[in-house]
Amino acid sequence: MWDVSDEALFAGFASGDPAAAAAFVRRLERKVYGLALAIVGDPGDAQDVAQEAFVRAWRFADSFDERRGSVAAWLLGITRNSALDCVRGRGRRALPTAELPAEAGADPTDVDEVVGRHDDASRVVALMRELPAGQREALAAVTLQGLSTREVSELTGIPHGTVKTRVRLALRRLRDGLEDRVP
Repeated sequence: MWDVSDEALFAGFASGDPAAAAAFVRRLERKVYGLALAIVGDPGDAQDVAQEAFVRAWRFADSFDERRGSVAAWLLGITRNSALDCVRGRGRRALPTAELPAEAGADPTDVDEVVGRHDDASRVVALMRELPAGQREALAAVTLQGLSTREVSELTGIPHGTVKTRVRLALRRLRDGLEDRVP
């Protein structure tokens, strides 16, 4: 069953096929849990978020449209939203302080697409490591945790204009760095 696409496994998962559901969850659980952990920062909460993401995916399976992207991207979007709900629900929003990964992980199902995305993600991670800490933290909070610049300002005590400037400068450096490294 590991030779079938994510979309085929998802169809089985959505229809209630136990074998397809188990294979679908096994295939994507590490990505879902990893994203949840990156956002919520607590392993127990991340497990709850991951479980909630799979339940929501099953419950709202009819809303998946493969013309808009892969089932993995759709599921990770659900995971992100569930994780943000968890963070907001507990009333505290810590800025991400975890180390950036050495390289972006990939699931080797579609080699051409994965290699391209892996190279892009690796370049972004490398460029983010080069950013000054304030810019990196502000950008990570806005892009990974989904916080607004005003929320980052309130959490850190840094003036709102400074947070906006840090995010803008970080995005500019990433864009310039990606343009410089295009083969």
